[in-house]
Amino acid sequence: MPAGRTVLLGACGGIALYKVPLLISRLRELGADVQVVMTEAATKFVSPLTFQTVSGNPVHTDLFAPPERWNVEHVALAERADLAVVAPATANIIGQAAGGLAEDFLSTTLLALTCPVLFVPAMNVNMYGHPAVKRNIETLRGFGHEVMEPDTGRLASGSVGAGRYPETERILAACLRLLGPGDFRGVKVVVTAGPTREPFDPVRFVSNPSTGRMGYALAAEARERGAEVVLVSGPSELPAPHEVRLVKVTTTAEMREALAGETESAGVVVMAAAPADFAPARAAGRKLKKGELDLNVAFALTPDIIREVGEKKRAAGSSRPILVGFAAETHDLLASARAKLAAKNLDLIVANPVAGDAAAGFGSETNRIAILGRDGEAEELPLLSKREAARAVFDRVARLLDQTNGPRTEGGGRCGRA
Repeated sequence: MPAGRTVLLGACGGIALYKVPLLISRLRELGADVQVVMTEAATKFVSPLTFQTVSGNPVHTDLFAPPERWNVEHVALAERADLAVVAPATANIIGQAAGGLAEDFLSTTLLALTCPVLFVPAMNVNMYGHPAVKRNIETLRGFGHEVMEPDTGRLASGSVGAGRYPETERILAACLRLLGPGDFRGVKVVVTAGPTREPFDPVRFVSNPSTGRMGYALAAEARERGAEVVLVSGPSELPAPHEVRLVKVTTTAEMREALAGETESAGVVVMAAAPADFAPARAAGRKLKKGELDLNVAFALTPDIIREVGEKKRAAGSSRPILVGFAAETHDLLASARAKLAAKNLDLIVANPVAGDAAAGFGSETNRIAILGRDGEAEELPLLSKREAARAVFDRVARLLDQTNGPRTEGGGRCGRA
């Protein structure tokens, strides 16, 4: 999404400034053109040459320096920017921006911006907690700007508390969301991911090889497109995507219970998890010794969660939530997916092979999917990264939302970009 977009990076004078070049590098890796404006104080912490090197562009520091081309440089930059990020955002720049002051290149440029603006505060815990700073932050939010909550931890002064510069990937996630289409803004999306485990005893269980990669990619994609995202995940080693609410579960029954409180208010439900279809009929309360194991184990079917959600939707006669299922199959891929789509009242189903192709299925970084709608036609896609596959899925979901709610305005949801 950042490819070919212009990000204006306002660098201010704080000790956290040395971390900002990494953010610039990550944005450039994704294809963004990064233009850096430094305050005079910032140049005391890190040389402009550093930012010029990592951005690949001249660094702007002097409001009255002759421009390379004859224009009003701060206005020209503001008009080119698709996103502005102020990092670290000091108490001073927050106060200047809240008061509408135009005292240097950065504060003047901020007044001329019409694109989204992200402030990333980083300062002493007492400064961050000062009523004037809190008031100024609320003023910025009132302007429609986004102000990220800083991390909490040990600060450069030795104090411990709120005010720590956030990790780069967290800031990057916010940047990608603000650069994204915003076509799911105002929509709650619930995603399930990973396997479930059904216990024999406290240390043994029935499960499958799912790692949750596809579900986590779907959750990250939905959030970047502006959705409020709840990720209900079985056991997985993956870190939760930033700005996504993670609900961890272990068994299929726990996943069912967690979803019961989330799907009622959801606009989209994507069931990408691989819950166990059956469980031992009885689980021992303690670890069974080898000699105590009964090898003739009786099993019971677990709840069919997606069928229950689909039947509830059918009974309500509602178009919401849009319900997306997954069919992981070893054979008869499309026929099995069509049957599951009809039987479980799904709007879309994503079919993917889990045998015979090491590049697709459980545990892989890539996937080979086909997306089927109610008409039964299959959109078969080439081998993609799981993130690219997630994007294709949400492109289809977005079209369904448009059919039920009308066209969206360019730049974010149906109300335009703030």
